[in-house]
Amino acid sequence: MPARIIDGKIIAEQVHAETARAAAGLLAATGVRPGIAVVLVGDDPASQVYVGSKERKAGELGFLSRKIVLPKATSQAELLAVIAGLNADPAIHGILVQSPVPKQIDERAVILAIDPAKDVDCFHPYNVGKLLIGDTDGFQPCTPWGVMELMRRSGIDPAGRHAVVIGRSNIVGKPMLALLMQKAAGADATVTVCHSRTPDIAAFTRQADIVVAAIGKPRFVTAAMVKEGAVVLDVGINRVADATAKGGQRLVGDVDYAPVAEKASAITPVPGGVGPMTIAMLMRNTLRAARRATGLPAEG
Repeated sequence: MPARIIDGKIIAEQVHAETARAAAGLLAATGVRPGIAVVLVGDDPASQVYVGSKERKAGELGFLSRKIVLPKATSQAELLAVIAGLNADPAIHGILVQSPVPKQIDERAVILAIDPAKDVDCFHPYNVGKLLIGDTDGFQPCTPWGVMELMRRSGIDPAGRHAVVIGRSNIVGKPMLALLMQKAAGADATVTVCHSRTPDIAAFTRQADIVVAAIGKPRFVTAAMVKEGAVVLDVGINRVADATAKGGQRLVGDVDYAPVAEKASAITPVPGGVGPMTIAMLMRNTLRAARRATGLPAEG
């Protein structure tokens, strides 16, 4: 039978509704409104779209939202000064500097400059370290956390199952490994990470109960690489030529969707799968940061 489609749009809206209720409760109890600042350096069109969507969603949830757009020629010192100001602003609980940044900016220096208590993207080494050791007091990286939440809310338990993650990026692959392998409810998987230097990726994916594709190559995972009944979670977002689509391009994932959906037990589409969950979990992290800033536990 064709795979069950895991609808990220529906699940993200469920998360947003919960976040909005919790934010309203926090405001009523403490007078504090979760605040997020998004910094954009330059005029990259895709980044402008992403920043705009984050700003709109924050407003819909009742958050304080601040968008800071800096010229493309902004120096590193100028950007770090902006971050320092946001670190010191008690109304801002989450800081996000949109990638990519211009070539004169050292992205690592930017990550290190953000107060770990406001690092809602979970890029700072302090929060990455907490993630690795299973300390839930830190933040969870938004896209991998979104993948975990999709599984949890779809009744898919990774415990005792073999998960194969394709890709080893700091944004998805490595934190995905950390979340799946934790000794915790909703995790406890045996995890293999494959990447560009893995000789035969298909030899691993054909053994997998769960495949997380985050390699950045359109339709890389084919039906021949997936065993019957596997769960397939597609993190990839790739633009490919399509004369029938508006603008001559369309979005596809890292998975060859239609053939793989005939073998998998559950699958995420692109678009509409993992993508919507990234913003949902970003807003959840911002709420957690705001609660902690008032002395409350991150969840509650």
